Amino acid sequence: MNTYTAVKDRILVLCEQKNYTIYKLAMESAVPPSSIKNILYGKSKNPGIVTIKLLCDGLGISLTEFFETPEFRSLDQELK
Repeated sequence: MNTYTAVKDRILVLCEQKNYTIYKLAMESAVPPSSIKNILYGKSKNPGIVTIKLLCDGLGISLTEFFETPEFRSLDQELK
């Protein structure tokens, strides 16, 4: 798994847990729906940490909680 896939999957899981649609997440996080869609559908493969922080704020979690998962702990090194 690469970092992009881990971020995308984590956003999807958190939205499912909170019963958030893309539009609800956009409203709660002040991130435009188009930006969220670009992340989720692969157009933006490198979302910035500020965007991820805003999404975390909208989801009511910290950055630590966002990244503290087995998937992030076991990511392969991207530069080889």
